[in-house]
Amino acid sequence: MATKKTVFVLFGATGDLAKRMVLPAFYTLAIEGLLPEDWALVGNGRGDVAHEDFRKHVHDALTEFGPAPGKGPWKQFEKRLYFAGGGFDTDSPGSLLDVIGDTREMLGEDAQLVHYFAVPPSHFGELTKALSEHGLAKGSRVVFEKPFGTSPTDFRALDRTVHSVLDESQVYRIDHFLGKEATQNLHVLRFANELFAAMWNNKHIESVQIDVPEDLGIDDRALFYDATGATLDMLVTHLFQVAAEVAMEPPASLDAEGLQSAREKVIKAFRPLDPAEVVLGQFEGYQDVEGIKSRSRTDTYVAARLWIDNARWRGVPFLLRTGKRMAASEQRVSIVLRTPEGPFADLPAQANVLTFSLSGNGEFGLSLLAKKPGVALTVDPATVSLPLAQLPDAEPLPPYARLINDVLLGDRSLFTRPDGLSAAWKAVTPLLENRPRLHKYAQSSWGPSAAAKLASPHGWLLGQ
Repeated sequence: MATKKTVFVLFGATGDLAKRMVLPAFYTLAIEGLLPEDWALVGNGRGDVAHEDFRKHVHDALTEFGPAPGKGPWKQFEKRLYFAGGGFDTDSPGSLLDVIGDTREMLGEDAQLVHYFAVPPSHFGELTKALSEHGLAKGSRVVFEKPFGTSPTDFRALDRTVHSVLDESQVYRIDHFLGKEATQNLHVLRFANELFAAMWNNKHIESVQIDVPEDLGIDDRALFYDATGATLDMLVTHLFQVAAEVAMEPPASLDAEGLQSAREKVIKAFRPLDPAEVVLGQFEGYQDVEGIKSRSRTDTYVAARLWIDNARWRGVPFLLRTGKRMAASEQRVSIVLRTPEGPFADLPAQANVLTFSLSGNGEFGLSLLAKKPGVALTVDPATVSLPLAQLPDAEPLPPYARLINDVLLGDRSLFTRPDGLSAAWKAVTPLLENRPRLHKYAQSSWGPSAAAKLASPHGWLLGQ
């Protein structure tokens, strides 16, 4: 449990991200007893919302997205919720300074300030400058949602703005895929078990598939999504970060510096994407969604072949895929081993696969070939799995709850750094500058058929 008294300021407190992810995560920490003993949450927005109305909004959000208010200490929790209206920018702080002042009178003037930017990335720069302008930056911690920038140029400008106001140690760039239990277990399984550590290279691994199809649409995120798309929303953020988790060299240590440095170093080895090895798609009916431009060219699907130019991974394709309105929702990393040479002829391809399901509390799976019981020497595929939540005394936290807890503790291990983000933007720049044509695909399908060639000769493991 974080022990320091904390005022948690949530910008965009009535928005979609806050109600779906941040507020449920914060309440989860309350249920688990992981919040500081003394804390307050101050929501911020443009509207003039009374504290009581904001508390009702939070209650409604938890009722819809969970955990339900009745599952935790709601009566004590709601008393610590406040709202500061009137917006917040360099010209005017609205009522935020007054409300923070009131909470600090109750908690103490030394209460830690944590600012969470649950707003579109186009607002990050102005909010950062406003923190400085109104005296809220010094000593605070600031959480930036993804994407951190909307283009390589915008990233560099935002990075300069942030570092003109904040020290890097104050900055927490969140990517919730890094907070998933199974993502963290990628490096634990590998570095703690010689069975996997010995085969983690191009001599034994044929390909890596990182596949995050979604059967959901864009709901009420239309304005944000149409300005972002799958490439910026998922590829240069989540999928690149998970690829780095798979591919990184053994870190010098398991602290924040060691883990961050290992991830960022391998991202620098990402070969810039070749637009000829990328397929973009848009689901049929996307342009009919309320809030979407009638001739929008925004991609709702992206599949890419990524290469890593270092000794460990040279020649191994990393196949990345994600999309909206697809046939199923999965979050899966598949390490596909090479088919062994030896006495067995005609072994099926992609039969030896180590899988990590990143959904929920996470699960490991291992597909292998075994002798089918009987008199004949017949080889059949078999699968074993280990749900992580079933480990003895397991206490998994949802990824947003885990990462917000890390912010409260001051642990930056699972957050991104500017050098790695700079390398990620460099890797995606050829795609942004020379976008391939947009393929239409049917809803509830596995996306454009053109993406099949990226995974040749054996194909995608999901959707076969």
